Amino acid sequence: MNATAAAAAPRGDWFGQPRGLTVLFLTNMWEQFSYYGMRALLVYYMTKELLFSQQQSSFIYGLYTACAYFTPIVGGVIADRYLGKKRAVIAGASIMAVGHFMMAFEPLFYAALATIAIGNGLFLPSLPSQVGDLYRRDDPRRGWAFNVYYVGINIGGFLAPLVCGTLGEIYGWHYGFGAAGIGMVAGLLIYLAGQRYLPAEQPRLVTEEVKRSRVGFNRDTILLLVGIALAVTVFRGAYEQVGNTVALWADSGIDRAVGAFTIPMTWFQSLNPLFVMLMTPPLLAYWGRRATVDAHNLLVRRMAIGAAIVSAAYLLIAGVAAANGGNSANWTWLALFFVIFTFGELFILPTGLGLFARLAPEHLGATTVAAWFLVIFSGSLSAGLVGTLWSSMTPAPYFLLLAGIAAASAVLLLLLTRPAAKLQRDRRANPEQD
Repeated sequence: MNATAAAAAPRGDWFGQPRGLTVLFLTNMWEQFSYYGMRALLVYYMTKELLFSQQQSSFIYGLYTACAYFTPIVGGVIADRYLGKKRAVIAGASIMAVGHFMMAFEPLFYAALATIAIGNGLFLPSLPSQVGDLYRRDDPRRGWAFNVYYVGINIGGFLAPLVCGTLGEIYGWHYGFGAAGIGMVAGLLIYLAGQRYLPAEQPRLVTEEVKRSRVGFNRDTILLLVGIALAVTVFRGAYEQVGNTVALWADSGIDRAVGAFTIPMTWFQSLNPLFVMLMTPPLLAYWGRRATVDAHNLLVRRMAIGAAIVSAAYLLIAGVAAANGGNSANWTWLALFFVIFTFGELFILPTGLGLFARLAPEHLGATTVAAWFLVIFSGSLSAGLVGTLWSSMTPAPYFLLLAGIAAASAVLLLLLTRPAAKLQRDRRANPEQD
């Protein structure tokens, strides 16, 4: 973001951050409430209500999440070139709200999924790309802003299974989907009300600006982003199972009884975002004490550590499943899995999003962030294919396979630390590339 654009942002902070970050945080929180509320119900709805087979349900789940993260590639270009970020967010949120309400009607199932994916394409790259626009390039708060923003994702993700999941399990799946639609409308209203706290829109791209924006988007930058993208694609093949096959194991392989009370299966989907909220502040404090420079190689190494930790989480439940054989495991093992899993997630996913945003050239912010969602698209598609193996394998070897997938991602990321260090040195030698 250039100095002129930064100066256009309204002055005054909330909680030590620009006021616009709170607006984007809350908008994102409610959008994620709607997304995770629908996602918490989706596999159960297909297997229990629509009576789809497990393989078909897992494939549709993976295909939907993949499409939801493919459309932002087109949406990011539309936002940068034609609509602008603000109009893209408003249009995308409105379309998604319609799609979520359509989910309440069984004959509209496939049309509803498609509508949500289309709206998501405009919304998803345009909102986080505005986070960087709130700060000058040299603002030290800029690097942490995406971790703060990531907490908003997880507050919505924490509330969604408790609200939408409970409504769906107890009162009917369509009530849960309707609650997800209400959440999307809430996010849209917050964004509309907070417009004055966001920076003014920069002019649409013109030919000369496109040429200038290529400065800093050199071959080494592109190769590094491609390498990170491949590693995270592999990682998400394992990561995305928490809403798919791990959710199925919570239903069939976990003893959810606590005295006379049985924990609803959808509630376990709230553990991951709950632990994100609890773990993020101490992790940010720890990284802040240790980091003197925001070196790209250190960030890539952090991502590798995260993938290795997630691998350890899957090794844990592979061992639990093997030890219990055909019997149900105590629910506390699944809770411990989510503790370890979430700790690893915080090392890799918000760091990766921040890297993509940080390396983006001016005037291509939404497009570059959209490339991060292309990674989620490819990873979600691979996760859907991996999920189809659940019915043909017993839980222990299946979870061992997921551990291996996450470990492979960690190795790939470690191999990228040297190219990342070289890019950092080059950027220091040529600061005009930033």
